[in-house]
Amino acid sequence: MILRDITDTILHRMGDRKVITLFGARQTGKTTLMKYIASQFDTQDTPVLWWNGDEADIRQLLANATSSQLKNLIGSHRLLIIDEAQRIENIGLCLKLIVDQCDQVKVLATGSSAFELANRINEPLTGRKWEFFLYPLSWREMTQHHGVIEERRLLHHRLVYGYYPDVILNPGDEAALLSQLADSYLYKDILTWEHIQKPDRLERLVQAIAFQLGQQVSYAELGRMSGLDQATVERYISLLEKAFILFRLGSLSRNLRTELKKSRKIYFYDNGIRNAIIHNFNPPGLRNDIGALWENFLICERMKCLSAKGIQANRYFWRTQAQQEVDYLEERDGQFAAWEFKWNPKAKARFSRTFMQAYPDCTTEVITPDNFESFLHVPALDYRAYKA
Repeated sequence: MILRDITDTILHRMGDRKVITLFGARQTGKTTLMKYIASQFDTQDTPVLWWNGDEADIRQLLANATSSQLKNLIGSHRLLIIDEAQRIENIGLCLKLIVDQCDQVKVLATGSSAFELANRINEPLTGRKWEFFLYPLSWREMTQHHGVIEERRLLHHRLVYGYYPDVILNPGDEAALLSQLADSYLYKDILTWEHIQKPDRLERLVQAIAFQLGQQVSYAELGRMSGLDQATVERYISLLEKAFILFRLGSLSRNLRTELKKSRKIYFYDNGIRNAIIHNFNPPGLRNDIGALWENFLICERMKCLSAKGIQANRYFWRTQAQQEVDYLEERDGQFAAWEFKWNPKAKARFSRTFMQAYPDCTTEVITPDNFESFLHVPALDYRAYKA
């Protein structure tokens, strides 16, 4: 098993009464992680009960269960895991009854669609839950699994095929697995719960976004490309975010009238999924989008690092009407840090004078394949000593 960074954080929260909710895209390893957590507690004195929301009888039993019925169903178990909890009607009320009425029972619930699970549990579970997110595997987790040198050797491979667990664990079959994942699972929750009448237009929208990776996007232009009106484009993008397929990065606007105020870029949670959507698994040396892949990789991996460490940060890009741009910024405790991403280490990169004058206390750095480990909170290898 490849250990996940979030494991210790979840284990640390196992001693209280709050429900632990674990969100994440399909096939990111939520069930595997829950099985590992269960193995740490499943003893004769602390038996584990497992309910799967994909099972019709489980959904029926829990949909309108009373506290007395729940007590009988749980029995002497002290740990309850509910997988695919978003499929159970009234799951929020069900979890609230367990927390309030079933003493000494710890509940862990997983969901692959945030909009269903979140909408159904947030209000009933106010003050009664810890919420976590499981991404695809990360650079950091893989370096801990088999070392920095091995993961560095695989950098080109990761840029193309990404970090989904099944993809990593089945070398040689990456393209087929990603294509199947994109075709079979990518839109399942959205189509199930939102009753979208024209899924082909949703797919065209996702493909249009994939081709504009790392660029500012216009909802109106995306609508023209996918045959949707602007309001529907915005709604679908919101749903795609809640299904953990992609996410938006907004623009920073604080000090200058010329800063773009309502712009956004859209990135994918995984490079492999993005490449499957556009049916392009060519290696980096044969691609004209390697700069965008590098940017997507770094922003996703940085997001995973911040999440694993529990660090809260506002995240942006920056651009002016004169097309001056900074790829990525973070704001923490009122302090700014900015980065430019360059795939070619020899490429010239500098931060514009306009930006530095507007944010004089901002720290800046250019990230390339030569120095990206520090950006991902992984100690850089001393290659001079290694070569010697």
